[in-house]
Amino acid sequence: MDKILFLGTAGGRASTFRRIRRSGGMLMHLSGRWVHVDPGPGAFVYLHERGFDPRALDLIVLSHIHLDHSADVNSLIEASTDGGKRIHIALFAPRSAFEGEDRVILPYLRKRLAFEAFLEEGRTFEYMGIKVKAVMKHRHHNTETYALLLNDKVLYVSCAMFEDKMLSLYPRNVQVMIINTTLYNKRENIEHLSVEDAIKLIRGLHPQKAILTHFGYEFLKNHDPQEVADYITSLTGVNTVSAFDNMEVYLH
Repeated sequence: MDKILFLGTAGGRASTFRRIRRSGGMLMHLSGRWVHVDPGPGAFVYLHERGFDPRALDLIVLSHIHLDHSADVNSLIEASTDGGKRIHIALFAPRSAFEGEDRVILPYLRKRLAFEAFLEEGRTFEYMGIKVKAVMKHRHHNTETYALLLNDKVLYVSCAMFEDKMLSLYPRNVQVMIINTTLYNKRENIEHLSVEDAIKLIRGLHPQKAILTHFGYEFLKNHDPQEVADYITSLTGVNTVSAFDNMEVYLH
């Protein structure tokens, strides 16, 4: 059965690197294959704690190169390929993850990938029956960042500043929409999504289920994320939950 496991739900520097919550991104089982999305700090360890062997991974996807999304990507490539003995895994990521002075993929590990794809807005890539579309290029602190649609079921709204065009470019009525809701209140010059932004997205796109995650320090310090989700449900009529570390969500 298709499912999503939230290995960690921290977002931004403070809650991630003070370890207010775990990070590590999301492990998804889609069409009989295993996909790791945004393996931030601890992803490798958290997988093993769950009894998951990284050699079972088929695909890694990065929405962008910030460390809370990419810190463990090299460890997962090394582990999944068993030190280069098995060449089977693919990596989909922005070009900036592979090239340039800010690249996060170690060059020698690229030789161990069976396939790699540079994400571009509007393009869909497929590997072993897993489809990933870079739905939109986000505005996020001058970093190449994408919203992702996986197997036409899961819309992952990665870090971003809210823009009205999200409501026209994103697909409507998806089975699950995951929103990186780092801020409770919008903050000037901080290009992250807030609760107000999440409400606009959920109202405008009406997914079957909405999941808030990637919570910042101030959000977690001053608010109960599930109370926030319940409030959004009451406003929008869309079943909304706030993710917690190790939460599993099953898809149909």
